[in-house]
Amino acid sequence: MEQKHAKWIQLVILSLIWGSSFILMKKGLLGLNPLQLGSLRIIFAGLFLLAIGYKNLPKIPQGKWKFLALTAFCGTFMPVYLFALAQTEIDSSVSAVLNATTPLATLILGAAAFGLSFTRAQIIGVVIGLGGTLLLILNGAMNHPEQNYYYALLVVVASIGYALNVNFIKKYLSDMHPLTICTGNFLTLLLPATIVLSLSGFFQVANQEVVQTSVMYIVILGIIGTGMANLIFFKLIQTTSPVFATSVTYLIPVVAFFWGMLDGELFTPTQFVGAFIILIGVYLAGKK
Repeated sequence: MEQKHAKWIQLVILSLIWGSSFILMKKGLLGLNPLQLGSLRIIFAGLFLLAIGYKNLPKIPQGKWKFLALTAFCGTFMPVYLFALAQTEIDSSVSAVLNATTPLATLILGAAAFGLSFTRAQIIGVVIGLGGTLLLILNGAMNHPEQNYYYALLVVVASIGYALNVNFIKKYLSDMHPLTICTGNFLTLLLPATIVLSLSGFFQVANQEVVQTSVMYIVILGIIGTGMANLIFFKLIQTTSPVFATSVTYLIPVVAFFWGMLDGELFTPTQFVGAFIILIGVYLAGKK
């Protein structure tokens, strides 16, 4: 009974952490540009994970490093910049809902490129989820003309990156411990992220108060929202199942809605309907 309660506590904690990451990105963008935010997020998370997972690095076979670099690019490097850029134009709560399309993209790519098969319920779920995504984006564009909703497509592209990451890990890295994969990922990203940060003009504005305040938000996002969240997620997978662990997808938008409303973001009734349709599609697509 105690283990049963523990897995639910871990799931709730994970949804609170990841659901809060979107508002942290929004606050970080007040003083940082997307390149600076993405780079700092990678650097802070990477330093944290290396501090706790460096002992796992010698366990990585030489032939696995190319796959680690590939998954690092698809699952971390590309998405962190795309999410940061998208949130310069769209609300954080909308970004969180669109992030929930990741299981749909995972299923489509898994069938198209990795030989996975569809069930009827999953096909219906993909169609419903994509329909909800289209409704959410179009209605948001109509009700928020001051925002450029073409930027919502960046979140969809980032979700495809996450989907590629999951399928690559499943095919090429499934024999490695999750912490080893994660530590190896961020080791390959530290140098590129540092180069991007140095070229972004960050060090010329780092002494400004608004920049320093934003950096504090990204310290939290990197260490807790990326590093610690991954550790909880890995433990949840090990003690339960991937199916149960990925059900956090349904809770993240709820937390993001809450933070968005506290920060003055308005979600129209039609967008709520679109979000609900997406979650129905994700649920159906995730069924066996």
